[in-house]
Amino acid sequence: MSLEAKLNECLEIDGAKAVALVDLATGMAVATAGDSNGLDLNVAAAGNTNVMKAKVATMKDLGLDDEVEDVLISLSSQYHMIRPLTDDSGKGLFLYLVLDKAKANLGMARFKVSRIEADLKV
Repeated sequence: MSLEAKLNECLEIDGAKAVALVDLATGMAVATAGDSNGLDLNVAAAGNTNVMKAKVATMKDLGLDDEVEDVLISLSSQYHMIRPLTDDSGKGLFLYLVLDKAKANLGMARFKVSRIEADLKV
């Protein structure tokens, strides 16, 4: 399945507004989809790269030998989900998903994103 199809599959999740595939090394959005409604996905990609790098550094400082499954940020009206790709073809990339908090089921969104991410080949 194509990258565009996978991003569109993310947008089928209840409450999904926008999604980006982001390169952790550069902070650049590789691909984007959805109606960001004024949210600059390129700025969000760069900012969330900093979030991921900080989490990985903190885990290292704590001596945790573990992997980040996802990072969830709750705003007053939105959820922002960061999900690193686990397939070897996607190492160093992550999905960034913006959800409308009033319409999303966070548990179901996490489940669906994990299934989409596991099947995403870049």
